[in-house]
Amino acid sequence: MTRTPAATAPGDVRPATPLDPDAAISIRGLVKRYGESTAVAGLDLDIRRGEIFALLGPNGAGKTTTVEVLEGYRDRDGGDVRVLGVDPATGGRQWKADLGIVLQSGAGDSQLTCLELLRAQAAYFPDPRDPAEVLELVGLTEKAGSRGRTLSGGQRRRLDVALGIVGRPRLLFLDEPTTGFDPEARRQFWSLIRSLRDLGTTMLLTTHYLDEAEELADRVGVIARGRLVEVAVPAELGGRGQAPAVVQWTEDGVRRTAETATPTAFVRELAGRFPGEVPDLAVARPTLEDVYLRMIGESRE
Repeated sequence: MTRTPAATAPGDVRPATPLDPDAAISIRGLVKRYGESTAVAGLDLDIRRGEIFALLGPNGAGKTTTVEVLEGYRDRDGGDVRVLGVDPATGGRQWKADLGIVLQSGAGDSQLTCLELLRAQAAYFPDPRDPAEVLELVGLTEKAGSRGRTLSGGQRRRLDVALGIVGRPRLLFLDEPTTGFDPEARRQFWSLIRSLRDLGTTMLLTTHYLDEAEELADRVGVIARGRLVEVAVPAELGGRGQAPAVVQWTEDGVRRTAETATPTAFVRELAGRFPGEVPDLAVARPTLEDVYLRMIGESRE
């Protein structure tokens, strides 16, 4: 059934800034309500073609609803949305073929082999990648004849990505892709995601792992209470780049801490007080997790 694009509901203010026709995803004034509850409250966002964008936020912030609207799975109550230049409310088969979606749960319990699964998935697309090449890309060539249910957690996640990219998507949605991974598997998976970006794939990543967002994302956006709080490169989010550095050292048997906007000068002065190395010296700026927790905390006040 064809759905009509959602009109702006009474009382919603359509923003003056026009949609960006060059963006992979362009959103203006997105609104979604569930009864008396507003899940997304006038969200504006542009995601550039070819970038990895991480959408961060606590549970219930509106991340999943926003992504489902972008994927065409959920109707909206207001605002304008374009995904690869098309309103997802009316996206047809060709538009859907340009999307890849990797959900939190995939084909892990399948009785089919990895290669059989990929061949079946490829049959839905007009110009799919070769399934054998996709298995090589995700590092599962040796598991081509293995059934999905026999794979480890990390291998199942790689298979999920393989199923998501076999159709040669221009835009890939990744929902908590490394949940349950051990550290080594996560870093291998990160390498895979970077290789997909090198191939020109735009990716929208939702994750609760802040280190993952910092490692992978070209930009991050923080959403809270259905609104976008800020969008920035990870190193600049929440003013991280201008935040004072925290210097810690041990002196006279006591652990000491100081904040300074000029850490190099401070450490140089500190070094003059010791004959050799400054004991237990550590210099750090706020982490992405620090500023993220502060931002979502402020949004709740």
